[in-house]
Amino acid sequence: MALRMLPSTMSSQMFPRLLSFSPAAGQWSRFLQSSSVLTQTLFRPVGLSLTIPDLLSDIWDSVLRAVPKKKVSHMKRRHRQMAGKALKDVKNLNTCSGCGQSKQYLSWGSADNAHPIDIFSLAVTDKQILSASGASSIQVHSTTDLDFPLAQTIEGAHKVGCHHLVTDGRGSRAISVGFGGEIQIWVCRDGTWSKDDAGPGIADSGEVWAVALSENGQFLAGVSQDGHIKVWDLNASGEQIQDYETKGSFGTCLDMSADGRLIASGHENGSVYIFSTETGRMPFSLSGLVKPVRTVAFSPAGKLLAAAGDSKVIVLFDTSSGEQVANLSGHSAWILSLAWSTTGEYLLSGSFDGKVKVWSIDTKTCVATHSETEKAVWSVKWLPKVGRSEGFATAGANRSIAFYREATGG
Repeated sequence: MALRMLPSTMSSQMFPRLLSFSPAAGQWSRFLQSSSVLTQTLFRPVGLSLTIPDLLSDIWDSVLRAVPKKKVSHMKRRHRQMAGKALKDVKNLNTCSGCGQSKQYLSWGSADNAHPIDIFSLAVTDKQILSASGASSIQVHSTTDLDFPLAQTIEGAHKVGCHHLVTDGRGSRAISVGFGGEIQIWVCRDGTWSKDDAGPGIADSGEVWAVALSENGQFLAGVSQDGHIKVWDLNASGEQIQDYETKGSFGTCLDMSADGRLIASGHENGSVYIFSTETGRMPFSLSGLVKPVRTVAFSPAGKLLAAAGDSKVIVLFDTSSGEQVANLSGHSAWILSLAWSTTGEYLLSGSFDGKVKVWSIDTKTCVATHSETEKAVWSVKWLPKVGRSEGFATAGANRSIAFYREATGG
């Protein structure tokens, strides 16, 4: 992505986004200080309006111009991974401009102003959708009611916000990772979530950034800033059972196959690794993305791995051979989130260009584009099927969760 010097503009919107992986100078105490609007110019992608809250303005300038150092605070590592921007609600899904094909989705509803600032992560169960943001709370909305009412607010979940949130396949356990570096375990009883204070602790979590949880909720995997992938058994008091080693590049994203046999990680240097949980070995180190990888996702059957990031291309890999089988092009900016439909027929992608795309895996083409102006979409998730109709949810810098369902006959 081309860069040029442009005057910076600040707003009160939350803006944590990965712009650089070089360490930032200064101590965490500076982050807690309120500062005035920066007057210096900042590097940013051409054509995108950069907004940063006063709370982050003093640290952001040093982040962009920092000289790499051997040590950097855990908190700053986290805030340099994220960035947010104001985003208006958009309700339409249009025919894909690239291929002309269409798969109609209609606006199903929205949870407006679900958070006071950017929503970074969504997690879905059979009856609920959980959302996490730069605010301290986690919100829980019901998906069984078309009004998507707020069912619960978990206050004080993370003091300075949460950037990753995952649930198991049964909707009984959730894991959240905060900007402070803490990992929280949550359990759901009778539709209500609470912190699992009596449950397992996570031993030696280190500088974990992204996490993945097995379908049965037993195994938790986390990738850290030094590229290590650790696995804990939550049914054995959080005992660490595996530590996979990569080449040391910052681990930005992680996923675990539905059967638990494979773990994939994406890194800031463009590397993608697949590990076998059965052998403890790395069968494949995958090429194809030379820029930071921001999202990886296994297909439901685990036969394909989708990876995407700053290259603006989605790459599909065959997990049995490591072969690159397809490139899906269409986004004009960083791809931030990927999600597979239940059947594996479709892949959903959300991007910094403000668009959500639906891809047909059979034809390797885009069949629907959700257009949203030039704003970021941080997280996309498919919802459980209602009859034969599929739907999905999106969230980002508009601080709302938008819901869409497949039109009849679409």
